Amino acid sequence: MNEGGEQQAQPSEPKRILMVDDDVTLLRVVREALTSCLRCEVDTSPKPDYAFELALKKTYDLFLFDFQMPIIDGATLFFLIGKVYNSAQPPRDVPPLLLISGKADEERAQELLKEPGVAGLIAKPFSMNRLLDKAKQCVPGLESLEI
Repeated sequence: MNEGGEQQAQPSEPKRILMVDDDVTLLRVVREALTSCLRCEVDTSPKPDYAFELALKKTYDLFLFDFQMPIIDGATLFFLIGKVYNSAQPPRDVPPLLLISGKADEERAQELLKEPGVAGLIAKPFSMNRLLDKAKQCVPGLESLEI
């Protein structure tokens, strides 16, 4: 209770974000920006196979995947996770996906924006403010931290 005798709202649980990019430096920079500006926890992986395991073990509010990675691209990873989530008993909600791409104007990247669950495409290089704004648009209740 505060001085006026009113109940103070309990802070909500931090939102959870999974980021996958083969650029380890970008993973570190983006995780730092997200966690210092938004009320969230961020798991990162440069390896899509490990990210797939994380997505099966944990619950996330947003996926942030690189469009183009060795072995498996971000869109394919998203669709594989979606298949597993949809066939789970009970089915799991698939979080929205923000794709990060150095080839955002590529035809396939533009086609992916029409797919269900793909919430946006952020072209590299990007400003952190653009990424933060896009993340807040995708995740209702994702709160900015008071700085």
